[in-house]
Amino acid sequence: MCGLAGLMTRDGDAPPGRILRAMAPALAHRGPDGDGHYRSGDVGMMQARLAIIDLATGDQPIYEPGGAALIANAEIYNYIELRRDLPDVAFATQSDCELPLHLYRRHGLDFTRFLRGMYAIALHDPGAGRLVLARDPFGIKPLYYAETPRLFAFASEPQALIAAGIVPPALARPARDELLQMQFTTGRQTIFAGINRVLPGETVVVSRGRIVERRRRNALPEGGPIALDEEEALARLDAVLLDSVRIHQRSDVPFGMFLSGGIDSTAVLVTMARLAERPVRAFTVGFGDASSTDERPAARAAAQAVGAEHTEIDFDEADFWRLLPKVAQSVDDPAADYAMLPTYKLAEAAHDAGLKVILSGEGGDELFAGYGRYRSVMRPWWIGGRGARTRGVLDGFGLLREEIAGWRDGITAAEARNAAPERSRLQIAQAVDCSDWLPNDLLVKLDRCLMAHGAEGRTPFLDPEVAAFAFRLPDDLKIRRGLGKYLLRRWLEQHLPSAAPFARKRGFTVPVARWIARRAHEIGPLVAASQGVREMCDPVAVRRVFAMAAERRASRAAWGLLFYALWHRWHIEGRELPADTRLALAEA
Repeated sequence: MCGLAGLMTRDGDAPPGRILRAMAPALAHRGPDGDGHYRSGDVGMMQARLAIIDLATGDQPIYEPGGAALIANAEIYNYIELRRDLPDVAFATQSDCELPLHLYRRHGLDFTRFLRGMYAIALHDPGAGRLVLARDPFGIKPLYYAETPRLFAFASEPQALIAAGIVPPALARPARDELLQMQFTTGRQTIFAGINRVLPGETVVVSRGRIVERRRRNALPEGGPIALDEEEALARLDAVLLDSVRIHQRSDVPFGMFLSGGIDSTAVLVTMARLAERPVRAFTVGFGDASSTDERPAARAAAQAVGAEHTEIDFDEADFWRLLPKVAQSVDDPAADYAMLPTYKLAEAAHDAGLKVILSGEGGDELFAGYGRYRSVMRPWWIGGRGARTRGVLDGFGLLREEIAGWRDGITAAEARNAAPERSRLQIAQAVDCSDWLPNDLLVKLDRCLMAHGAEGRTPFLDPEVAAFAFRLPDDLKIRRGLGKYLLRRWLEQHLPSAAPFARKRGFTVPVARWIARRAHEIGPLVAASQGVREMCDPVAVRRVFAMAAERRASRAAWGLLFYALWHRWHIEGRELPADTRLALAEA
């Protein structure tokens, strides 16, 4: 991955160099291997490079004969259909960031329809007087922007826009309410007032410092489930998985993968091993608390079965309290997902082992229907079916000074937007998750944790060919006999039967409830007194929730408030966060 930033002035003047220079340090962790700079007319851009492909010749910006220039945070792969459409384009055998420029010159603003891969792109066309921003359909690569009376600015992370003084670190309260009630945010508006996301699959056109056009490419295909028998489906699944993992492994630097021991990551491991010329390097995290779910034994067995080089990392209570301030600091577009903490430690281990590329199983649950909530939405309401996220995390505890209204509006809008008549109830639920939960929680987690350690995350399930196949599978090839990901389990049963893919598993669980409960007496009062939490919650009720943290629902509320207190202290208040949670909360 790389870091991008840039701006376009409204009055046509040259972009202020001091603003461009001020954004660069905030993105340095995304690109420790070099930088590139561009200024032409009213546009200035910069890139911090993480060198993965074309190590000697991959510097940016990239130029084309028509005068356009491009910077990108991207891995873009060949689309075989393009060979007929673009016979004059020399296709590289590896990721090629020159391809978008060729496609732009041929197809104009529709150029992203022909891209396969993950990307955040900024393209300046001086002849047309426009700046074009584009983001991949699943939102794997991040891209944000801000509009002010003087200029339009963009960056890979919101903190770069704040560090340059383009916008102040002020809260957008509706997004804050979403974060605390759902643990992630939805839509275009981030939690920072005045900073927006380029939406997944969106192309944004800017002229004279203002957005003049938007286009969007959907991640998921149109239409309902198609008729497909199990054997044909297994053969097609095998083909798309092999193809996607093959292209996602393209790298001129060492790569490996995160292995949880679950269905998705084990499927990626098996596929990587089938394609590998040397042992796959796999990293697994487990928890020191003996009473927690620890999938290291399952991961270890899978790694041994395919001959992988397996590294096991222990994550214990001390790690939780030590790393939490660092994670809150790294995740500027916040997701209160406690899986970020073990992911952060895994990323640190991968970096220490010399790896710069990591494959992971993100997207498997969304595309193959792995979540328990999908089984619920398939049932009619009169026999217990219910929608997802109908109750907020903070509801029922008497915490809030004022009722939070509208926190579910973004999900409601996504449900309406994705409710095509031909789609099944299951498909609608999957599409809703792919629109916000996936890009604004899971992919933010992967991006920020890996980029904090100078590594790139790749997600072979989130490939257009895999998605086109998986999303339109019949419902009963996704969920059968009360188990999700049925077809993926059947595939794994064929290729690694020792993984026992039909055995019921509890999944990846961090024992946060026990860890918070053990220190609730000292942490609870500090969270209750913190500025961000005090603005909206009754301190007595906050302390009461922490005292109940051993209970499942109360632990989620306590965790969310704890994370938010630290996040707010760094990103809104501008205070330092010592590498110890108690000290970070207690510091005046």
